[in-house]
Amino acid sequence: MLTRKQYELLVFIDKRLKETGVSPSFDEMKDALDLRSKSGVHRLITGLEERGFIRRLPHRARALEVLKLPENFALAEAPPAASAGAGFSPKLIKGDFKVPGVAVTASEAEAVHLPLYGKIAAGLPIEALNDYSETADVPASLIGPGEFYALQVEGDSMIDAGILDGDTVVIRRCDTADNGSIVVALVVDDNEVTLKRLRRKGASIALEPANKTYETRIYPPDRVKVQGQLVALIRKY
Repeated sequence: MLTRKQYELLVFIDKRLKETGVSPSFDEMKDALDLRSKSGVHRLITGLEERGFIRRLPHRARALEVLKLPENFALAEAPPAASAGAGFSPKLIKGDFKVPGVAVTASEAEAVHLPLYGKIAAGLPIEALNDYSETADVPASLIGPGEFYALQVEGDSMIDAGILDGDTVVIRRCDTADNGSIVVALVVDDNEVTLKRLRRKGASIALEPANKTYETRIYPPDRVKVQGQLVALIRKY
């Protein structure tokens, strides 16, 4: 998954390398993407490097190598080289780099719109929500490859883990999780979900709170299904 800005920068670097054989400077990249500072360029390059699209060549100034291009690159018209003070506006194939359930924005902050599936209990389980009408803006740097969604926490049973009532949690969709991780768990018989720490105890699964006033609930494995794992938390003051 690439954000719009990561895609734009990758296309710009690739075009400049093909035209001149030299990587663009950080100032040129900043101007091309209409960013306010070079720190934004650093974040974009780091993201592209972590995803295996580029690499920095050691001991050489302004040395970047494009390792691969997105699958939809051949379908997109390559943008012209940016001139001083001009914005960089590639023509993209709509939706080709969106992960299902995640809409990518083109904002400088690299925000990703995640579906907000309503409230989840950090206390007793609540009814599972399948539909959503709101989204949560999450910095792209908080997530990696995969499918993500957001939930609003309701309750105080995870306060000792730093998760408070009203927080928004970012969840990576998955059906397995490591022992001790904080997960979204579906209690199958009751069609209810809860946010708890997962503990496997022999043939049983324990959903463990992070608050001494709540009790740990233990279920047989066929009654609990993992629906995601906590990767980030957003709090508004």
